[in-house]
Amino acid sequence: MTGAKKLRIGILDIVTRRSKPTLYGRIMHGNLASIMPQAIAVWCEEMGHHVSFVCYTGSENLMTEFADDLDILFIGAFTQSAQLAYAVSSFYRKRGVVTVLGGPHARCYPEDAQQYFDYVLGLTDKVVITDVLADCTPYPYEGRLLSARLQPEILPGVRERWKFIASALAKTATSFEMVPMIGSLGCPYTCSFCIDSVIKYQPLSFEQIRDDLKFLLTKYRRPIVGWHDPNFGVRFDEILEVIEDADPQHRIRHIAESSLSLLSEERCKRLATAGFEAVLPGIESWYDLGNKSKTGGKRAHDKMLQVSDHINTIMRHIPYVQTNFVMGLDCDDGPEPFELTKEFLDRTPGAFPAYSLFSAFGQAAPLNLELQKANRVLRFPFHFLNNNQAMNIKPVNYEWPQFYDQLIDLTKHSFSMKVIGRRARATPGWTPKWMNVVRAVSSEGFGRIKYQTMLRGRLETDKQMRAFFERDTETIPDFYADRVEQELGDYWEHLPKGALEHDQNAYLKKTEPAMAAAE
Repeated sequence: MTGAKKLRIGILDIVTRRSKPTLYGRIMHGNLASIMPQAIAVWCEEMGHHVSFVCYTGSENLMTEFADDLDILFIGAFTQSAQLAYAVSSFYRKRGVVTVLGGPHARCYPEDAQQYFDYVLGLTDKVVITDVLADCTPYPYEGRLLSARLQPEILPGVRERWKFIASALAKTATSFEMVPMIGSLGCPYTCSFCIDSVIKYQPLSFEQIRDDLKFLLTKYRRPIVGWHDPNFGVRFDEILEVIEDADPQHRIRHIAESSLSLLSEERCKRLATAGFEAVLPGIESWYDLGNKSKTGGKRAHDKMLQVSDHINTIMRHIPYVQTNFVMGLDCDDGPEPFELTKEFLDRTPGAFPAYSLFSAFGQAAPLNLELQKANRVLRFPFHFLNNNQAMNIKPVNYEWPQFYDQLIDLTKHSFSMKVIGRRARATPGWTPKWMNVVRAVSSEGFGRIKYQTMLRGRLETDKQMRAFFERDTETIPDFYADRVEQELGDYWEHLPKGALEHDQNAYLKKTEPAMAAAE
């Protein structure tokens, strides 16, 4: 960087939107750090700049974490943290700091984010970061939108990112520390609601992965690796050979999200030998996406029986299995999908269920265009778009009270004391048992039952709320505005005017001229 100005750069990885973390958050937030903010920190240091890195877990004061003489602040955020990110950006822009937004929210809602940041980044590589730092100019009226054509071919590994990883893990409330690694980008599947479905699958350097695993063994006696791949194990034999070669004594423990189609019993045996202690397969639906679950054309009860047998087989070898479902899909109708899920849990007692509500995140997926054309997307504040606190798509086969009645019934069944106890008994090992119980009695289980029940009651008693859900009005109900203010805490006063709302059909409006020209 000869002759160029050395910048004072802040990098903020927001892993929670709440200023007061829950019990589960105090344990886990430090383990949820993203890889890209750490990669950007490495790139900035390689260019000779001074970097301050903060992983926000809910306990830090973001108005004092960075030095007063900061030149530029990079913020990585998911959509549920967008309002917090907007408030932090406003605070620092008023002090002359240039702000940059990256991460999933920047990709999903770029036009909205351009109102509140000087730069908004889509796909990001080192060339994009170099461009931002070379310019480093305020854009007060509309932020500059930048994106690489493809995902980067290589990312800084664990060895290069280590000091940033360590600073995040130091914030965990227990000795459970999970190191973030990634072996591939994109996904070969084409789930219409997924942001990764439009990104070409691309493995990363196996040599770098081997080196990083060996490096970790110099830092921990028994490291835990959390794989951030959208779908781990697509090139199964190659990645397992790397892991087995780097760690022949199987000291490293692994957690990965994968698809059932990749998890044959023979592969599960191999994963278990290699140290995999948790897998998170996507079931999604009892009526669709059979390619991911390896159930072909089987539907409903037949699919449920086959998937249950498959999960029970996996759990004979891998102690912790989280099964991921999407509730409220257009293929769902009546009580059957909920009843099938309850039966699945009864037949598969060790599985921990994770329920996501069918949601559309801006321009994340092609399906969102069709949902916007049909005027089915609701203007929930970003703060609630975390796949469980708001379903921003009007269901086709349910009225709202009916849908929430079914959802509450399923959630109560899933996290009843009887089922929690049965899940603990069916889960081998102290750590998996402990994690299942903590998740069930914290925000993911009991907390969601309380929230969903409260919401269901308001659909009957709060006319403003019901009108919003039925799309009779786009005015944000007071309930949601009040809750954002409460959860943002001191950051609320820095939220820019109008930042609680967004155009939920911006993707459609952006593409309409091109579609009209094509016609």
